Amino acid sequence: MAPPQRSLVLDANILIRAILGKRVRELIYKHANSVMFFTPEVAYADARRYLPSLLEKRQIDAETALVVLDELEGIVRAVEEDTYAFVRDDAIARIEQRDPDDWTVLATAMVMHCPIWTEDQDFFGAGVATWTTDRVEIYLSAEE
Repeated sequence: MAPPQRSLVLDANILIRAILGKRVRELIYKHANSVMFFTPEVAYADARRYLPSLLEKRQIDAETALVVLDELEGIVRAVEEDTYAFVRDDAIARIEQRDPDDWTVLATAMVMHCPIWTEDQDFFGAGVATWTTDRVEIYLSAEE
């Protein structure tokens, strides 16, 4: 198999959707050999923080969900803040009017030179392409 030609940054809500549902997880698994998936390290921390209450609310087995999250960590590479910290101020300036807490996702995309997979409109107009789950397969399946 050829090395991945495309890459994509996932925000924390996409990671959570991959655990709670099937569609996002299936898309990630289907394209794991042809697309490089990234997320800022903090997105995994966010997912771990918010998952317990979401799992309880949806009556999903926590142990099974955490196994899925662990599997995702082998596919969706966590990017350490040291990698993108040098664009922090630029990223914050681009997103501070909407949600400055999302600067890590935007900075990761800026440094990795790739779009963001999100359902969050806060990234729109920040200078980086975005894909939503209902359209991301167009990007994931594109021939290079």
